[in-house]
Amino acid sequence: MSQQMNMRSLYFTAFKSIITKEINRFTRIWVQTLVPPAISMTLYFLIFGNLVGKRIGEMGGVSYMEFIAPGLIMMSVITASYSNVASSFFSAKFQRNLEELIVAPVPHYVMIAGYVGGGVARGLCVGLIVTLVAMFFVDISLHHAGLVAITVLLTSILFALGGLINAVFAKSYDDISIVPTFVLTPLTYLGGVFYSLSLLPSFWQGVSQLNPVVYMINVFRYGFLGYADMSVPMSIAVMISFCVGLWLVAYYLISRGIGLRT
Repeated sequence: MSQQMNMRSLYFTAFKSIITKEINRFTRIWVQTLVPPAISMTLYFLIFGNLVGKRIGEMGGVSYMEFIAPGLIMMSVITASYSNVASSFFSAKFQRNLEELIVAPVPHYVMIAGYVGGGVARGLCVGLIVTLVAMFFVDISLHHAGLVAITVLLTSILFALGGLINAVFAKSYDDISIVPTFVLTPLTYLGGVFYSLSLLPSFWQGVSQLNPVVYMINVFRYGFLGYADMSVPMSIAVMISFCVGLWLVAYYLISRGIGLRT
């Protein structure tokens, strides 16, 4: 029993060390990691929410700026969570620091949890900052705080895992930007951030259901406004399924040592 407790203490220490390193990493360069999302979202609110929104009027029973606010917050969380793990994990792999961690007497799931935890921490920080920015433009009200918390946590975990998988396969720093540019950005912009799915023809509504970002923004918007284009329980189930699936993929890749040497 005491040996098991010692091993658990060792694993927790390893997890705490990794996540502390990850948090220190992005907070040390906060001007590059935390400030840009706030500036970008301010421009989105000014251009799309204020200037364009006045011409559009209401959407989903609220002003256009209120409608896009949850989507913009979620978009910043997605980008921050993904980029933090992708860049950090690949840097560790490129600098050969990862090999020392792999041979250490620590389970692979602890290592994954540490890096993912760092991505979640950055995603939550950025999400909080963007929410504070949004409060200068719209009145933020919570219809269901629990759903907001669950959604932002699941989304951060999902895209942090996605960033880790991207870093595993990346062979250069240029490869880190391929997925965000050609996959992440289209999925986000077509995920219902700036429009309601009800505006789309039935065929494109069906196509949109293949986009996982749609489910995240759907639940997140419901948590703020009480408005949803799709079933909330189904959306949560989809997010959990993606998280479990990506976790299993990440664990398989790291346990087999696939792509861990540049």
